[in-house]
Amino acid sequence: MLKRLMRRQTLARRIVLAFTMMAVVVGSALSLGIVRSVHYAEKTILSRAFKETVARVAEDLRQGREPYLNEGMRIFIQDYSDHDIPLAFRNARQGFSEMKDEGRDYWVYTRHDRESGKLYLIVQDQHDFEVREQILGVILWVSLLATILGAFILGRLMARRVMSPVTRLSQQVRDFSISRPIMPLAKDYADDEVGQLARAFDEAFARLGFAIEKERLFTSDVSHELRTPLMVIATSCELLLTTDLSAQTREQVRRIARAAEEMRGLSETFLALARAESGKAIEHVDTDGVTLKTLAEAESKQWAAAAAAKGLAFELREEGEDKGRYHAILLRSVMDNLLRNALYYTERGWIRLTLAEGEFRVEDNGIGIPDSEKEEIFQSFTRGVRACGEGQGLGLSLVQRIAAQQGWQVSLESLPHGGSRFTVRLKNEGMLGE
Repeated sequence: MLKRLMRRQTLARRIVLAFTMMAVVVGSALSLGIVRSVHYAEKTILSRAFKETVARVAEDLRQGREPYLNEGMRIFIQDYSDHDIPLAFRNARQGFSEMKDEGRDYWVYTRHDRESGKLYLIVQDQHDFEVREQILGVILWVSLLATILGAFILGRLMARRVMSPVTRLSQQVRDFSISRPIMPLAKDYADDEVGQLARAFDEAFARLGFAIEKERLFTSDVSHELRTPLMVIATSCELLLTTDLSAQTREQVRRIARAAEEMRGLSETFLALARAESGKAIEHVDTDGVTLKTLAEAESKQWAAAAAAKGLAFELREEGEDKGRYHAILLRSVMDNLLRNALYYTERGWIRLTLAEGEFRVEDNGIGIPDSEKEEIFQSFTRGVRACGEGQGLGLSLVQRIAAQQGWQVSLESLPHGGSRFTVRLKNEGMLGE
């Protein structure tokens, strides 16, 4: 239970709890030890004092003197007319003990005197001792509470001091960005555990940056080098379409041309992302960007034809006017991938592209996406158990990557009667101007 409780707390709270619990355990043990020691000393000292008192009283009686007793102390002698043992104390055991009489506590000491052969019994009222014990108990409780409070305050101060470099390191790691490298972390910390952690982060960031830079250069180089062969394919398709071809061959050439155009769009998208993530300026086909409506109308022509070829209805709906201007390549890539995804996963019914102020939605009445797969659907190479079409599970991952880079937001929800709705909210960060 305690282990589970500690695991749920932050490291700073664990330090405070450790200090407080240590104070509780040590303070309680010390208080208990003091109480036990007081009782032991009390019993030992009183037993010795009573023993000496009995010897003195016996000697006084043999000498015919009136015995002297301490305040609050009474002595009784068996079969002694003036000091016979009261009925309440006749069952007292030999030696030192505690008894009650009429609601009051007494220490009782009994002893046989060998010389006189009589039984002596001394009774001492505990009232004064109880008062002192109560005072001692209050002092112990106040001391224990003060110790716990002091340990709590000390734990807070120590936790703040210990966690300060950890918190600072955590913030530096949280602010880390590959496109905006930070200075080495280890130089700001002492050669201790936190410093070793900072050096480990430095090494990990260095390896991560190197790997990402290699990936970025590869993506940029491949995307750049693919431009020429894709252009050749597109031009060849255009020339072939001007010749005398059969209907089947002409359709195959158009399919090649569409695939080449999609590859060119992906190539430009990857190149734009690689430049953006490296801090370089993004190349634009149109310097002023493109409006959401203009791009959607152009894309609708292509995707309406693809939907019709599959027997699906395609609808472009406008619910509000968006005056923002956006990066044409990136916005087209996001829209294309969402429409392609809807086309893949819809066998019968409809696909709808809805435009609104600051956002657009892609809806379909296809097979939908189970709730268990929604969190993973935007990860690379994830297609789900109902995968359709020829995709490799990269489309939605690319959508998420572009949205993150542009400051857009992509959300997914299931429609009541089947199908999915993807909503892309276009933030100001992704706008080129109005």
